[in-house]
Amino acid sequence: MSEILLFHHVQGLTKGLRALADALRADGHTVHTPDVFDGETYDSIEEGFAALESRGGPEAMMAMADELVATLPDELVYIGISLGVMPAQRLAQTRPGAEGAVLIAACVPTEAFGGAELGSEEPGPGWPAGVPVQVHGTERDPFFAGEGDIDAARDLVAATSDGELFIYPGDGHLFVDSSLPDHDAAATALVVERVRGLLARL
Repeated sequence: MSEILLFHHVQGLTKGLRALADALRADGHTVHTPDVFDGETYDSIEEGFAALESRGGPEAMMAMADELVATLPDELVYIGISLGVMPAQRLAQTRPGAEGAVLIAACVPTEAFGGAELGSEEPGPGWPAGVPVQVHGTERDPFFAGEGDIDAARDLVAATSDGELFIYPGDGHLFVDSSLPDHDAAATALVVERVRGLLARL
């Protein structure tokens, strides 16, 4: 069984994401769900970003992630949804011991993580050899497909021997969150099935 660190999207650790984590726990995995909003959730992406900025911006989520992993073993699987992809991908890419990563609704160019810092001018180390990665997104998501994340995902998968990119029909961004309007039950079921497949071979 795997130990998983799941980072929520900008609307918070919603009931839908808790349900996703519980589905993996039911398989016997340990799933940590850090919450940068201390239990608060938001009705829109805009409200979530405003709340995040009031708490220090994306850097606050990165700092929370670093504090948490300092108390956890190196051998983790990192899962991120949208905003949560930033800490998940950065840790999988730069922290030794990662067992795998699942990036949902976002993907950052690997060179963005110079050393360990997002936006550093120092070139990033690239994706670590032997660490499997899955990227999931919808084909018309205005963020994932419209802002270049899908291109970063294609580059990432092409640069590793154990990478998979899964594209689903539709335009939902937070499509794996059963508590939000973007939810796509069929696509979410496929995501969970594919994540279970990745975890089963670790």
